[in-house]
Amino acid sequence: MTSSTPLWAANLAVFDTETTGVDTAHARIVSATVALLGAEGEVLERYDWLLNPGVEIPAAAQRVHGISTEIARASGIDAAVGVQQIIEQLAEMIERGFPVVAYNAPYDLTLLRAEAARYGLAWPESFAPVIDPLILDKQFDRYRKGKRTLEAVAAHHGVEIGTAHDAGDDAIAAGRVLQCIARKYADVIPSELDELHAAQITWAAAQAASFQEYMRKARDPHFVAEGGWPLR
Repeated sequence: MTSSTPLWAANLAVFDTETTGVDTAHARIVSATVALLGAEGEVLERYDWLLNPGVEIPAAAQRVHGISTEIARASGIDAAVGVQQIIEQLAEMIERGFPVVAYNAPYDLTLLRAEAARYGLAWPESFAPVIDPLILDKQFDRYRKGKRTLEAVAAHHGVEIGTAHDAGDDAIAAGRVLQCIARKYADVIPSELDELHAAQITWAAAQAASFQEYMRKARDPHFVAEGGWPLR
């Protein structure tokens, strides 16, 4: 890290999930990782979960992350127990002063909150600060062409992903991408976490509004883009 890099980028709690589907209201968590990265992107702590989601894992989801229903049932822990542990680990990271980094945070966090409600688990009154590399990449390099998937953005910033769609490798890659963005845009990125969290709420809403305007003109006049962040 350089002297101009925000201090919050030195230690990051990174988070990612692999799931049964894309609908955050109904999908279940199959695997998850929470890790703590150091200033050079090194892994200081790592916590991994394999859950038995209690439902069949669709073939399409299995093709993405490689975890079958049979594997999850044989080796996964009870979903309610796993979800509780994940929430507690994230809350502990925040309590220790580390921001939670999640690429496309509204997906993972909204799904995790839905899982908590499903099992009658408490959800933190405040879940902050969160940092979303996807929002920052769109904000600071908004005219760059090409996809904004984690794989594409990681490649753009020269960050290697060990195995794409592995919760651990994706979480760690997202944190390293964020550190690259923090270094590159250190002169314009907020230096205080509270300010950065609040700014991302505004940026996410603006990005969604822009995308909605584009889609209504180009494809569907009734298209609606959700702009809530970091939860929807």
